[in-house]
Amino acid sequence: MTPVERQKVQAYLQKVLGAKNLILTQPPQKSASVELHVNGECLGTVDREAEDGEVSYTVTLVVLAEDLV
Repeated sequence: MTPVERQKVQAYLQKVLGAKNLILTQPPQKSASVELHVNGECLGTVDREAEDGEVSYTVTLVVLAEDLV
């Protein structure tokens, strides 16, 4: 995902989820998924998918049972 794409997806997620403290970061290895952070904690990933000329982004959230207390 390019830096411009990452910024656009981040702005969209901040708006839709109402979370201005949500940021997307690119790990050092370029092929890795972009990480989704809220309040400094990594909550999941965002992957770019391109098929038949259409681009989409898949958001995967990870919720640990220990965080539910």
